[in-house]
Amino acid sequence: MTETTPLLSVRNLSVAFGRQGENRTQVVHNVSFDIAPGEKLALVGESGSGKSVTAMSILRLHDPTQTHYPNGEVRFESRELLSLDDTAMRRIRGHDIAMIFQEPMTSLNPVYTIGDQLTEPLILHQSLGKEAARKRAIELLDRTGIIEPGQRIDAFPHMLSGGQRQRVMIAIALACSPKLLIADEPTTALDVTVQSQIIELLEDIQEEFGMAVMMITHDLNMVRRFAKRVCVMQNGQLVEQAELNALFDNPQHDYTRHLLNSRPTRIINEVNEQERAAWPVVLEAESIKCYFPVKAGFFRRKIGEVRAVDDVSLQLRAGETLGIVGESGSGKTTFGMCLLRLQACTGAIRFTDQDLQAISGKAMRPLRRHFQIVFQDPFSSLSPRMTVEQIISEGLKIHYPEQTAAQHRTRILQVLQEVGLDESMLWRYPHEFSGGQRQRIAIARAVVLEPKVIMLDEPTSALDVSVQKQVLELLAELQRKHGISYLFITHDLAVIRAMAHRIIVMKDGAIVEQGETGMLFNDPQQPYTRQLLKASLFREG
Repeated sequence: MTETTPLLSVRNLSVAFGRQGENRTQVVHNVSFDIAPGEKLALVGESGSGKSVTAMSILRLHDPTQTHYPNGEVRFESRELLSLDDTAMRRIRGHDIAMIFQEPMTSLNPVYTIGDQLTEPLILHQSLGKEAARKRAIELLDRTGIIEPGQRIDAFPHMLSGGQRQRVMIAIALACSPKLLIADEPTTALDVTVQSQIIELLEDIQEEFGMAVMMITHDLNMVRRFAKRVCVMQNGQLVEQAELNALFDNPQHDYTRHLLNSRPTRIINEVNEQERAAWPVVLEAESIKCYFPVKAGFFRRKIGEVRAVDDVSLQLRAGETLGIVGESGSGKTTFGMCLLRLQACTGAIRFTDQDLQAISGKAMRPLRRHFQIVFQDPFSSLSPRMTVEQIISEGLKIHYPEQTAAQHRTRILQVLQEVGLDESMLWRYPHEFSGGQRQRIAIARAVVLEPKVIMLDEPTSALDVSVQKQVLELLAELQRKHGISYLFITHDLAVIRAMAHRIIVMKDGAIVEQGETGMLFNDPQQPYTRQLLKASLFREG
C-alpha cells in the first residue's frame, strides 16, 4: 500500500436506527472522508451531530438488530468492513483499529483488575501466554505514565483516578499496536493539567507507533493543539473538512463559523477595581478550615487528617463574580459548601454583617433562600419525578408559604421567560429536555427565590460550546438585572476569563494566588497558576 492510499476510506455512509419493518430514523447522511496512514484527524461537532455514531459504525459497534446502513461503504486497507462477518470484525477490533471511549469508569469492567482487562487483547490477538501478556501489560502501563505499574496492574478501576483510568484505556488500545486509534472525547471529564498530559501522551504515542488517530471532540482548543485536518459535522452531515489552519483562519460553512464564534469571550459587566471596591460586601469569610479525619485499625482511631480547606478567606461583593479555580481535589467545591453552611467548618462566615457560624441550623433555614446552587450535571440535580413547575415552585412553597398558588405561578412564568423558556414547558419532565434546557431550568429554580448569592459549580462543563455560551450569557444578563453575586467554581479557565471579575486559585485546600482576572491571566505570579494556564490550552479569540 502506498502512502497516497488512504488507511481508512468512508464513502457516502448513512446510518439509520430501528428494527426491520419499523420506521427507521436516519441519523447519519452520506458522510465521506479519508484518513491517511499516520494522520491526525479531528471529527468535530456538538452533541447529536452524529460524530460518535459515525465512529462506532467504523467498528460496527452498534446493535445489529437496531442498526441499518442504507448506503455507503467503510474501507480499511481496501477491506469493506460493513460486509465482513462477525468473526472477521473481531480480528480487526483491537488489533487493527482500537477505540478509547469518553468515560473510562464505565468503559472498564469494575469486577476485573486492570491486568485482567489489559492482558485480554494480548492473549486473544497476539497469542501470548499469561506470563508474557502480564509482562507486556506492565510495560504498556509504564509507557502510558502509570506510576508503579507492577502494583497498579492488580488494582481495580475504582482504585485509580480519572486520569489514571484514561491512561489504562490508552494502554489497552495500544496493546496490539493498532494502525488506527479512534479517541472519542478522551479528556472531557478530566482536569486541565491531566487533559494536557493525555494529549501529550497521545501525541508521543502516535509518533512512536506511527498510527493514525481520529479524535472525536467538541473542544476546539484540543483540535487546534492536536489535529492536522478537521471534519465538521452537523445534524448527521459532514458540512466542512479542511486543513487545520485553513479551517480556523477561513471557515467556509456557517456552522463552522458558529462553532468558532461560540468560544467564551468577556461578557460580564466591566467595572474597574476602584469602582467595585465601593460595592457592599455581601459574603465574607475568614480563616475557613475543613479537616476530615483519617481513621484506621479495628477501633477506627484517628491517624491523620485531610486538610480539604486550610485557612482560606474571601470577600464577595454585591453583583460581583468571584472565580474559584483549581484541579479536582483542590478543595474549591468543599470551600463553597462551607460558605453556604452545607459543610461543617471552623472560621468566621458573615452574610451582610450576620454571623452565620453563630446561628443554629433552624435559624439558618430562612436565610437559605439567599444562597442557591447550580450544579454541574442538571440531569442528576433535577428530580425525574417532578414537572418543571413542581421543581421551580418547591422553594417558593418553603420560603413564601403565605403566597397563593396563583402568585407562585406568576413568579414562575416570569422567571421562565427570563431564562428563555416558555409556559408550555411547565408540565414536562427533565428527561424531555436537552442539556442546555435542563441547565436553564436549574438556573430558574435558583433565581426564582431572588437570592443574593448563587454558587455555580461547573455549570457549563457538561454542555456543548454553543450551549455553553448561551448559558454564560444568560448568567451575565441575570447578574446585570438582579445584582446577584456569583461564586463560580470551575477548572475551565476560558470560561472563568469570560465571567469573573476576580479569581482565586486553590491547590491542596489553600489559596496559592488571587487577583483581578486580567492581571492574573496576563501576569501570573505563582508557578502553579502558570501551570494551569499553560495546561488549559487556552488561546485568545
